[in-house]
Amino acid sequence: MQGVERKHATMSEKKMTSSRRHVLKSLILTIAAKWLDEEKAADIAAKEEYMTEHCVKPSMSGDQATLMEACKKLHTLLDKLDEERYDLLSKVGKADKEIEDLNIKLVDVRGVKKPALRKVRMSADAMLKALLGSKHSVNMDLRANLKQVKKEVKEEPQEAAGDWRKNVEDKADRKKMFEAT
Repeated sequence: MQGVERKHATMSEKKMTSSRRHVLKSLILTIAAKWLDEEKAADIAAKEEYMTEHCVKPSMSGDQATLMEACKKLHTLLDKLDEERYDLLSKVGKADKEIEDLNIKLVDVRGVKKPALRKVRMSADAMLKALLGSKHSVNMDLRANLKQVKKEVKEEPQEAAGDWRKNVEDKADRKKMFEAT
């Protein structure tokens, strides 16, 4: 009896109404959306913190010559960064092209995997209609195009099949021939 009660208890636990499932799904989605919002806010705060640490605000005090010198330093730094970025982009492009070539070689070595064909029941007319489109209506009644061949009935002589006594007498004569020798 305990086994039956356990089975009944597990069956009732497994069943869930669609409304309950919908409520749980919506709760999970709202919690996930809240987590995503918190993660975005944390990312923004981390970016701001990084910028305040690494990018010190420039001091605007001083004459025009010091400001021009600071601008020239910034331009040289930007040029250097642009060169690095260009070099990295070219390396990435080269690596991507190499990966694509290797993938092509891999497909060539493995061979293209052909999908398993499914058996489709389709008449010849339906197949031609699918291939050629609905404009062409071709009748593929192959039996209509065949030639009619009439079978000739051979008449066998009934004498051989009908007169069995004669056959028996012939065999008896042969037996006498063998006995005579």
